[in-house]
Amino acid sequence: MVSVPPRLLVFDLDGTLIDSSLDLCNSVNAALAHVGKPSLPNPLIASYIGDGAAMLVRRALGDPHDLDALHPNEADDLFRRTFDYFLTYYRAHKLDNTRCYDGVLEALTQIRTRNPHLPMAVLTNKPVNPSRDICRALGLEPFFFQNYGGNSFDTKKPDPEGLLTLIAEASALLASPLTPQDTTMIGDSDVDALTAQRCGTHFLGCTFGLAPAALAAAQPEQTVDHPSEWPAALGL
Repeated sequence: MVSVPPRLLVFDLDGTLIDSSLDLCNSVNAALAHVGKPSLPNPLIASYIGDGAAMLVRRALGDPHDLDALHPNEADDLFRRTFDYFLTYYRAHKLDNTRCYDGVLEALTQIRTRNPHLPMAVLTNKPVNPSRDICRALGLEPFFFQNYGGNSFDTKKPDPEGLLTLIAEASALLASPLTPQDTTMIGDSDVDALTAQRCGTHFLGCTFGLAPAALAAAQPEQTVDHPSEWPAALGL
C-alpha cells in the first residue's frame, strides 16, 4: 500500500483495463493475409502489443518477414497497405472478443464510491477513437474524465507528454495544483513503467496483463495480480 493516497490515477487500457489480445491478433493476421503474408501465432503477436498500432503492424511484418530485401518504396507500400487494412478490420471487430478483465468494473466502482472527486483517466498507445469506443461499449467511460490515445499527441508512451498533460488537466479540474508525485500510473508493461519513471509519477504494475515478462524486467515498485487489489494497493 502506498504511504499517501494518489490524487490522480492514470490507467493504461490494453492489458490493464481490458483483455483485447484476441481481437488485436485476429486483426493483425487478417491484415497479413490481405497482403499475402502468412499468419503468425497469437502469443507472438501479443508480445508485439504496447507501442501503438503502427509499431504492432511493423513488428508483425518484420518478424519473421525480412523487409530489408525490399526496395524502400516497396517496404513503405507494404506497410501502408497492411496498416490501413489492419485499422479498417480492427474498427469493425474491436469488440468481437474484447472484455474488461474480471474485477475491473468492481474495483473502479469501489474507488469511485469511496473517492467521488478523485480524477481518473486513460492513457493508451491505441488510437484514441477505438479506445474511446471500447470504453464506452464496456461501461468504462463514466469513470474517466479523459481518454487519450497514441495519436492524441505528437509522441506516444513512454514519452511523458500525455501523462504531464493529464496532470495539468486534473489540476484545472480540481482547481488545485497536482504534481507527478501526486499521480499513479497503472499499467501492465515496461512501457507504462518507463512512462511513469520519465514523468516522475508512482507506478503500479499489473501482472495479469499482456506483458508480464516485460513488466517484471522493468522492476516496478509495486505490483498486483488482480484488479480487486487496486484499492488497497493505492491506499484508497
